[in-house]
Amino acid sequence: MNKQNKAMMAELYKNYISLRYPSVPETALPSAKYNDTSANSLTKCVIDFLNMSGHQAERINTMGRYVDNRKTVTDVIGRTRTVGSGKYIKGTGTKGSADISATVFGRSIKAEVKWGNDRQSEAQKRYQEQIESAGGIYIIVKDFDSFIEWYEAFRDEVKQVNK
Repeated sequence: MNKQNKAMMAELYKNYISLRYPSVPETALPSAKYNDTSANSLTKCVIDFLNMSGHQAERINTMGRYVDNRKTVTDVIGRTRTVGSGKYIKGTGTKGSADISATVFGRSIKAEVKWGNDRQSEAQKRYQEQIESAGGIYIIVKDFDSFIEWYEAFRDEVKQVNK
């Protein structure tokens, strides 16, 4: 993330937090540190940017979860044992679903965050086709700077259409 975008995010956060907590002095408000050095931090940057810019964005989690039903018991002789088992419960989300679902300038946007050498799976490619054939916009975000370039181009495109 370049210095200009870091400064922009810090300013957006400062304005957002001061509007949210108007009675707290500016010197007492926490500062935010944004970076795009991992998939999680990049996802947070994109979601926070969109939400603080007046759009709606949320993270989509399609993972299942592990339920641990094991218990540790002590038998009559004093031995400690673990009994029971755990099981994995499959997630209920759509396979291949994007990481971020957003509404930007009234349009449905799905954003898949790919950091480092990460690539789209076949299920994600099928999901992308479904979104685009339904009239939605699907983007792949590899770093915050290129996301901001996409956002500014999209904003300009929307302005041209609405003239």
